[in-house]
Amino acid sequence: MRNSQGRELRFSPLSASANSLREKHQIKEAIPTRSARELLENNVLIVGPAWIGDMVMSQCLYRLLKQRDSALQIDVLAPDWSRPLLEHMPEVRHIYSMPLTHGQLGLLARYRLGKRLRQQHYRQAIVLPNSFKSALIPWFAKIPLRTGWRGEMRYGLINDLRILDKQKYPLMIDRFMALGLPAGEACPVNPPWPKLAVTESEAQEILEKFHCPKDHRKILALCPGAQFGPAKCWPSEHFAALANHYLEAGWQVWLLGAKDDLAAAVTIQQKTQERCVSFIGQTTLSDVMALLSNVDGVVCNDSGLMHIAAALNVPLVAIYGSSSPTFTPPLSRQVRILWLKKSCSPCFKRICPEDHYHCLTEITPEIVSRAIEELQGF
Repeated sequence: MRNSQGRELRFSPLSASANSLREKHQIKEAIPTRSARELLENNVLIVGPAWIGDMVMSQCLYRLLKQRDSALQIDVLAPDWSRPLLEHMPEVRHIYSMPLTHGQLGLLARYRLGKRLRQQHYRQAIVLPNSFKSALIPWFAKIPLRTGWRGEMRYGLINDLRILDKQKYPLMIDRFMALGLPAGEACPVNPPWPKLAVTESEAQEILEKFHCPKDHRKILALCPGAQFGPAKCWPSEHFAALANHYLEAGWQVWLLGAKDDLAAAVTIQQKTQERCVSFIGQTTLSDVMALLSNVDGVVCNDSGLMHIAAALNVPLVAIYGSSSPTFTPPLSRQVRILWLKKSCSPCFKRICPEDHYHCLTEITPEIVSRAIEELQGF
């Protein structure tokens, strides 16, 4: 049976021993369950983060909420670019695109969207970003319970205000999941990691789109970019040397990334005699996910594509330089993290303060190749 919203209503059956008596006297009785109204309001709005990797990691929260209440309906308010990611998270019901660009206040636009969301009767909003403006729409939507970390002094906007204990919640996924738990409750020891769902048809269609039918050769994907800056990027020359090694071994080598990574792609192609297949600057986020689902291994910097590859459970080598895997590691059992832990690392700078980039240059192609060979499935 379905309500006016098209949602299935489930009622508990009568016990077998009492069925005949109740049918005889036409007694209508059911074990108490949620009413249609309660089902309608068994929903939460989550204000998602603004970066690819963070958005992938936010799926830990969605999966945890579903584990605790399978009937819960989860809607996400997030930047429009993140829609392809969220569409591959089966836990998410509706996606609302943020009508503003990153950093824009847009008070009137936020008010209008919040007012429109009032009709959804959300019981709770969970605000993952720490910014003041990210808490405005749930407040405008008059959602009764608005949960978030204190962040930018959001008293009033957030009425379930949590004070972050960084020792108790050391990882970003811990901080996301904690907001979906009662205050003070510990996160699960074995949390549900991100798991993006790419279908077989999507994986096949992307090959047809780019006219690259799969053959007997294994495929290594190289992702040479990182949003933050060169201090997070393994040298293009190292990527090229690694590509040459696997090309000589009979592999296909694909290059994946955004338009900002075109310079790295040019260097790699020059040093590999144009033998790599470069998709850099030609793909949507949906395309990248579908392409990655076809490969046998990935080498990434600390980037959004690293987290996507991990969530697709593709064998992954993750290279860290100026950043650290202790806060936002790739969440997969098929991963090797390469981090030299130099005395100057992590510095979290865009450009190497010492101007030598040893934390990256001293991770040689041979080290990465050995890590690839260690991974299961190679």
